[in-house]
Amino acid sequence: MRRRTKVVLGTLVVLLVVGGGFAVKSARGGNKDDGPKAVTVTRGVIVDRALAVGTIQPDVEITVKSKISGVVKRRFAEPGDFVHAGDPLLEIKPNPTPAELSDARRQVELRQLEVENTKAQVDRQEQLRKQSLVSPQDFEATRRSYEEAKVNLQMAQDALQLMEKGSIGGSTSVDRLESIIRSPIDGYVLEKKVEVGDPVTPLSSYQEGTVLLTMADMGHLIFRGDVDEIDVGRLKEGMPATIKIGALPAAPLTGVVSKISLKAKTQDNATTFPIEVRLTGTSAAKLRAGYSANAEITVEKREGVLLIPERTVTFDGDSAWVNVPAGPDNKPQKRWIRTGLSDAISVQVTAGLREGDRVLEKPTKDIK
Repeated sequence: MRRRTKVVLGTLVVLLVVGGGFAVKSARGGNKDDGPKAVTVTRGVIVDRALAVGTIQPDVEITVKSKISGVVKRRFAEPGDFVHAGDPLLEIKPNPTPAELSDARRQVELRQLEVENTKAQVDRQEQLRKQSLVSPQDFEATRRSYEEAKVNLQMAQDALQLMEKGSIGGSTSVDRLESIIRSPIDGYVLEKKVEVGDPVTPLSSYQEGTVLLTMADMGHLIFRGDVDEIDVGRLKEGMPATIKIGALPAAPLTGVVSKISLKAKTQDNATTFPIEVRLTGTSAAKLRAGYSANAEITVEKREGVLLIPERTVTFDGDSAWVNVPAGPDNKPQKRWIRTGLSDAISVQVTAGLREGDRVLEKPTKDIK
């Protein structure tokens, strides 16, 4: 009896396993007869956008240079500091060559001789004027020459003192005005280009001079980027844009296209056109110069239009068609349609379909 019971139980287990396997197989095989899925034609909003890739930059970034040669003696501001116009940035200690120093001393001697000569002329004409032998106009001209000679002497002495001591007059900041590089604007110091002890070439009409610092007003930032040549023909100044910063994904900004370059540039075998977008929205996050960002420029926007997924549409030259279910068996039937705006995900349907119609998905291909 016990052996018979074991045989019966074993048979039941086999039947349950076989039956379960058949049920699973039937469930899996049932999906093959369902056919392609269908989507419904709906009304909605579609936006055509052009993408520009670039960075957040100050609207105006300036370089600070020196008008005197020498070496950097002291630095008053560091990158990231906010300074007002006129605040000291750097002190330049003049480091003249022996030839320049000798020439400055000779200039002082020449100006001194000029002062002495014009002073003697003034004294001589003063005596002649008392005897009415010199006209008042000639005497005034000689006296003006004497005053100009004194001014030229003072300038030569100041230049010599600046070369020898790095300052003019006393030791106050006003006296050292020519050796202190001051901020030309209210803004932030972005980057330092020299260290204490580095030589400095002055800015002049025949040389660019050494860049000491870069500065910018961080309250006026813009987006500068490049847009593909395929899209640039559709862009116009004044188009709205959304700026998405990679480091601040939760803080998108709004802006307006302010400039579109007339000349393309080629990089990595791609032709692009530089554009600028003026920021109009504010961000709670602190923006920094150099943030990588993308600008999505709204080229065209349509509301209340018929939409279907673009993946369901087959394009044949200038025409397009979709499959719609027809008959009691919902067999695919080709229907020609006319399309409009596309955002690469959805496409507008202007003719051939109505709201609520069903469109079949394209059949998937089995990968063997």
